[in-house]
Amino acid sequence: MPQLLRLQCFNISSDGYGAGEGQSLERPFGHANPADLVGWAGATASWVNRAEPGGTRGLDDYFTRDMHHGIGAEIMGRNKFGPLRGPWENEEWKGWWGETPPFHTPVFVLTHYERPSFTLTDTTFHFVNATPEEALRQAREAADGNDVRLGGGVATVRAFLEADLVDTMHVVVSPIELGRGERLWSSPQEVLDRFNLETVPSPSGVTHLLFWRK
Repeated sequence: MPQLLRLQCFNISSDGYGAGEGQSLERPFGHANPADLVGWAGATASWVNRAEPGGTRGLDDYFTRDMHHGIGAEIMGRNKFGPLRGPWENEEWKGWWGETPPFHTPVFVLTHYERPSFTLTDTTFHFVNATPEEALRQAREAADGNDVRLGGGVATVRAFLEADLVDTMHVVVSPIELGRGERLWSSPQEVLDRFNLETVPSPSGVTHLLFWRK
């Protein structure tokens, strides 16, 4: 079986933005309200950051539960790892997720400024200055035969789409408009030269877009 590169549970607004303007330590999604953009996932029983029992079942929960299935490594951009820019002046920063990151696999962080790898519980972060092709090669090697998840953010997803490396995508459209920030696309029609698309509305109000290679 080929090792797929999969984009999963990637959230955008109805006007195509994956994050708002002005990302900071206090506001990881910039001016966007996280509850408006990703609240559908946090409401599910299987969401990785759920602190208390409960949560919804059904379509949305299926997607959050499936997010880690068959994944052996993740690739993410530096903006997803944290708000810091430029050289790593503070290597004490270990990411948004605390001492127990939700990945449970090797994670390859794309950056122009390398830093030593480190491990938190069962997640090892590697910092690589590499092309999408080289980063994917390293991630596949670390994934031990499993698929690789493309974690975002927007600039990273666009880079891998432009390199024609993405095999499947699950994009979740929330019924809000952000107006500015990091934009994935103006319309999903932009990628339909390469992908099939199925649109699945959810009772929660979000719409799941499922893409797979033609």
